Amino acid sequence: MTVDQILKEKGHEVYSIISTITVYEALRIMGEKNVGAILVIEDDVLKGILSERDYARKIVLKDKASKDTFVHEIMGEEIISVKPTDNIEYCMDLITNKRVRHLPVLLDQKVVGIVSIGDVVKSIIELQKNTIDHLDSYIHGTKA
Repeated sequence: MTVDQILKEKGHEVYSIISTITVYEALRIMGEKNVGAILVIEDDVLKGILSERDYARKIVLKDKASKDTFVHEIMGEEIISVKPTDNIEYCMDLITNKRVRHLPVLLDQKVVGIVSIGDVVKSIIELQKNTIDHLDSYIHGTKA
């Protein structure tokens, strides 16, 4: 299964912000959209990603105020991304080894989607379920 297949199932919708808004405003948007991370895109260029983890570690634990801190001050700028043609095993490897939970999907340097750890795990479970069903039908001589 590829990233493109995941996106066809979940959709290509991407929420983004600019880096000059406050962290508080970004968190409000994330809450409205019910997402754990949001992309920072300016002039159609992916500049960074802001996650709940960034907020917890760079605002709360450092006793800063989210209304006085701008997104560009705490956003992650080293972005781990994938292509639509990458497979889910590659995504899981990145998620595990790079310790990220969200992977922006880029095609020709443009963001075309985002996949989360939940999306990848759901796809892996679905593939395993299909494999089990196929093997079960093979063993019992029935059609899956």
